[in-house]
Amino acid sequence: MKTILCAYRVSDLVRSLRFYRALGYSELGTVPFEDGSSLVWLKLPGEATVSLELVHRPAGGPVEIKGFEHLAIDVGELGSTLERLTAAGLEPGPAEQPGGPDGPTTAWLIDPDGYRIELVEWPPDYLENLSTDDAS
Repeated sequence: MKTILCAYRVSDLVRSLRFYRALGYSELGTVPFEDGSSLVWLKLPGEATVSLELVHRPAGGPVEIKGFEHLAIDVGELGSTLERLTAAGLEPGPAEQPGGPDGPTTAWLIDPDGYRIELVEWPPDYLENLSTDDAS
């Protein structure tokens, strides 16, 4: 088994697509439904297939974010990513090292519906050496 994607329900599909395109996602396709709802499949450049699905249900009432913590994205080099996102009109937070100088460098971004996105630059070989011993 493997996880295939994360799906977000969005209130304004055009606004959300503009945001996620600026973040670096490209659109793979749209699945329209007779009731006016639609699914839009997105992926990042380094991904082989869909990784994020935007769900737009205009008749479904307000979008509520309950219990979802965040989406984490490996961005490679965080500094240049923050510059690119700021130039594209997005508002990422500052770079931080919450785990100390030997851990990842992160910044946070909030999408138009309030979903939190963690942008992560991993130290060299950090993920390859991560194990269950690193958790308590």
